[in-house]
Amino acid sequence: MFDHLSLGVSNLQRSINFYNVVLAPLGIKCLFNLPYVAAYGIDRPMFWIGNRGVTEIEPSKGFHLAFVASDRFEVDAFYTAAMQVAAKDDGKPGLREQYHPNYYAAFAIDPDGYRIEAVCHNPQ
Repeated sequence: MFDHLSLGVSNLQRSINFYNVVLAPLGIKCLFNLPYVAAYGIDRPMFWIGNRGVTEIEPSKGFHLAFVASDRFEVDAFYTAAMQVAAKDDGKPGLREQYHPNYYAAFAIDPDGYRIEAVCHNPQ
């Protein structure tokens, strides 16, 4: 449905350090890093972060980004990694049956206040 997403961050290196750790359990890695922007993906850049004020990327209130996890273990690993790099807890791994019976997710707040999630829709 979309090609890529971009977030404006206050400190690019801090955010690179954060996302390198948090996205690794999901198989997502930094594909390139330029002076004011970095791009993440599995086989192509789909998630971009750029320094606010230098790039045209600015934050929006209420933004929420969910990353796909292959299984529930990846959701757990995402959450553990986020907590290890001082993300704020916004919801421990678990079922959110209000969405559907197999919606297994965890939520964290990144260094700039963005709400990020890893979600698995599989029954295990």
